[in-house]
Amino acid sequence: MIDIAQLSKKTGLPASKLRYYDEMGLIQSVGRKGLKRLFDADAEMRLSLIALGQNAGFSLDEIKDMFGARESVKIDRGKLQDKAEQLDRKIEKLKAMRDGLRHAAECPHEDHFQCPTFQRLMKVASAPRHKTQRSGRQL
Repeated sequence: MIDIAQLSKKTGLPASKLRYYDEMGLIQSVGRKGLKRLFDADAEMRLSLIALGQNAGFSLDEIKDMFGARESVKIDRGKLQDKAEQLDRKIEKLKAMRDGLRHAAECPHEDHFQCPTFQRLMKVASAPRHKTQRSGRQL
């Protein structure tokens, strides 16, 4: 058992965030020591999974859905695959933007607005954004 102050120090997360995660059901306190919440060793592993999920772009609600009962964590491989595909699309867009910015920085045209490549870059940047959803699967 570890109290909230110790868990905060060990993980570097503020106690307020740990309380919020507890209230959301992402981690569960198992009791109290005076006014301090107590957590079992499982909490640190769950916090690592939360950080991993957030770094991959999952929302806290999506992460919570992957956490099953207190003892289990069910990792939905389909959701992982969907997120990986979303990241692939984002990487491609970022690469195109990087290449466009490099072109604009080195463009031989005096006026960027006379450059066909720069004009294409502006059109791509201002194109409407549509959320995609695969049939039968939530993203």
